[in-house]
Formats: sequence, structure tokens, C-alpha cells
Amino acid sequence: MQVRFLSLASGSSGNCYFIGTSEYGILIDAGIGIRTIKKILKDHGIDLCQIMAVLVTHDHADHIKMVGCLGEKYNIPIYATEAVHDGIARSRYVEEKLYASKRIIFKEMPFAIRDFEITPFEVPHDGSDNVGYHIVFGKHRFTLATDIGHLTPIIEKYMRISNHLVIEANYDVEMLTHGSYPAFLKERIVSPTGHLSNKETADFLCSIFDVCHRNIWLCHLSRDNNHPELAFKTVALALRQYGICVGKDVNLTALKRTNPSDEYFFEE
Repeated sequence: MQVRFLSLASGSSGNCYFIGTSEYGILIDAGIGIRTIKKILKDHGIDLCQIMAVLVTHDHADHIKMVGCLGEKYNIPIYATEAVHDGIARSRYVEEKLYASKRIIFKEMPFAIRDFEITPFEVPHDGSDNVGYHIVFGKHRFTLATDIGHLTPIIEKYMRISNHLVIEANYDVEMLTHGSYPAFLKERIVSPTGHLSNKETADFLCSIFDVCHRNIWLCHLSRDNNHPELAFKTVALALRQYGICVGKDVNLTALKRTNPSDEYFFEE
């Protein structure tokens, strides 16, 4: 079974990721416009009717804008914890409320969608509730965790055992410190329920690195306090100090904020 991964968008303006086979797939978050979602998928030979589910990480607008449309207009099941569904129902950014498409999931309780076994797990952030996803398919393990206020043993648990990691590297400390954001917003970002800096992510990846790791994607980069080259360089240099060579020992990519990534294939 050949599985592929694609980031449609990754940043404060909107987040959406695809993982699937040639026959079906799953979206993780849907915080960009429906026309953009359909166009990017079509450009990669994926029809919206092949999407079996949307997995929601949390209820902030840049992750949920299109879940109502996908769920109720296109009849795609929307999976989220009960608290996240409550947040979606209250959100002024979701025009169509969820009814028949609503699916409740529970942290640390695996569920299956076709050949994918999916486990939601706790992620600290300031949404109504927040999860990452660990997805097992064949011999591959894929983990996505975004909008992370601080790193926890449970995030470490799933990242350690995965072959393919998608993890937040939201901001550069110097750019945020000397940037134009008001003090209250800077405090929110660096708080235990805010976001991870490039350095925090780099240090974490060095501490957990294992030969099983094949791909690392840095996600949810800030528009104003980061840029892809800086995030990549920060993590790559940290890994090099631990004797881990990017491009040889592991592949590393900083995902684009508003444009789709390349498509990545995982061979069985």
C-alpha cells in the first residue's frame, strides 16, 4: 500500500493536510477555502469524493473554517472531541453547523478509517480542547502535532515511535521579541498554552531522534515571527550538533504557509 502526504496550507492564515492512498484519503483540519481545497486536491489527482474524513485538531478559526461545508454539503464525517465539536458549534467562523456529519472521538482511544488506525492524543494549547493524531498504516507510523504550548511526555511518546513527524515550529524567539506584536500577544504565544519556538522544536527533535525517523515536517510557521529558511536552519544545525545529518539520516522540510507542499510518498 503506497501512502502519500500533502500539506495544502500550514500557518496562521489556515491549515489543512492530506494523507491517503490512491483510492481514499483523510484531511487533518480544514482552515482554508473550499475552492482552494478542491483545486489543490484536483491538481494532485484527488477528488473530494475520495476524502473519507476530516480530523480536527482544535477549534481555532485557522483550523475549522470549512468543516461545516465539508461535513454538511459534501457529507464528509468530521471527527473531533466533544469539546472541540462544542467549540465548532459556537464559532462564528463556521457558517454551516454540523449535524449528520458529526463524529465524537476520545483521546487515547484508537479508531479506524479504512486501513488507517488513528489515535488522538492530548496537546496543550488554548483552544476549547486540543489533540494531535497518530496514524498507523502498514508498517508506517505518522504523527501530527500542531499548536503546542509546551512539550509533554505523551507528545514525546508518539513522536518517538513514528517514522514520519509533523511538528510545529511557530516562531523565532528574536523575531517575536523584537517584533511589532503587542505584549499580551507575545505573552500568549510563549505561554504553556501557546506555541513552540524553532529552538524548542529543534531541542526536542534532538532529544528524541531515532533511526526509525524518516521524515520531519515543520508546520504552522508564523507569518510575522518566522520564515521557512530560518526554521529549517535552526533545526538542521541542532541535529548536526548531535551527529544527525539532514538529507542522509532524515529528511527535513519546513512547510509553506499559504502554498501546497510537494507530495511525499511512503512505500510499504
